[in-house]
Amino acid sequence: MKVILTADVYKHGVAGEVVNVADGFARNYLIPQGLAVKATPGALKQNAKLRETAAARKAALENKLNELARQIDGTELVFGRRAGANGKLYGSVTTMDIVEALREKTGVDINRRRISQHALRELGEHEVLVRLGSETTPKLRVIIVREEELKDFLAARAAAEAGEEAPAEEDEAAEIEEAPELAGEKIQQLIEETEAATEPLEPAGETEVEESAG
Repeated sequence: MKVILTADVYKHGVAGEVVNVADGFARNYLIPQGLAVKATPGALKQNAKLRETAAARKAALENKLNELARQIDGTELVFGRRAGANGKLYGSVTTMDIVEALREKTGVDINRRRISQHALRELGEHEVLVRLGSETTPKLRVIIVREEELKDFLAARAAAEAGEEAPAEEDEAAEIEEAPELAGEKIQQLIEETEAATEPLEPAGETEVEESAG
């Protein structure tokens, strides 16, 4: 069935777009929920203004999704869970867990249905795709460690990140310390050159008298 969307519908389009959907989906969900109307000549005319703005709304939505994709791509999320000796979790990390952790870390709130992953049930590192409908598909790095090891894992990760920043800070400090030493060397050199230039010369007359006496 051809319908006019009156609201943005995930995976189908934005308000004002005319789209083809399954008859049952239109009759049982879209139309009863007020998300679409059947695309009759009268409805097309009535929703002309909404349809005129559909392209601009779609472009704005795509730009927003692309920005969100860049913002969350590569985000690392760490969870601590109880697990058996075989690495299987006593429970799981659900898509809702991932959504909440992502929101807490980045401020980005997405629908859990956009997480293209079933619940995670094993220790280790997992690559989780996020279906945003953007130009690129962002990937989340989900790490699951044993619950009792979580604190040590996070501490080691923080120390490693601090270690990466330390060399740059040490180089800057070395430059600062080196500057006074160089300045001191130059000052000493100037003093020595000044003393050499002002040292009194031996009178020529006295030298001649001493030679005559000899």
